[in-house]
Amino acid sequence: MRLALTLALTLAPLSLQAEEVGRVGVDWVGNDVVIEAIKDPEVPGVTCHLAYFSRSVLDRLSQGNWFEDPSNSAIQCTRTGPIDVSALTPGEGENVFSEGRSLVFKSLRVQRIYDADNRVLVYLAHANQVSEGSAKMSMATVPLTADDIAP
Repeated sequence: MRLALTLALTLAPLSLQAEEVGRVGVDWVGNDVVIEAIKDPEVPGVTCHLAYFSRSVLDRLSQGNWFEDPSNSAIQCTRTGPIDVSALTPGEGENVFSEGRSLVFKSLRVQRIYDADNRVLVYLAHANQVSEGSAKMSMATVPLTADDIAP
């Protein structure tokens, strides 16, 4: 009980940025695809929707690996209001969101890269693991207008 409470308190701040907007059942054992809305905390006017696989208790019991969800994810981002990129540094990847996908060692992250030359915000969803990276990723872009970039 104490471990579960500690984990919940540790991981809670990481998921406060996301709001679950949908859940789709994908099989008879109760596995779901969860869809969350993530507002970029540094760029008002951009909302990303992140979809990821959530394993059911029955699947965890039958497959083992009780404390980990798959790294698969998909992301799509869109303009939801006025955008101001004046505070961003071009080319630097910045964390927008992170959510634990295992007990300790794995997280699902969304990073933003400002491509000033092409007037685009790039959002990359990927897994991050302590021992190894993951080739599973998804990317979305939000085109910028001249008004978004004005000094």
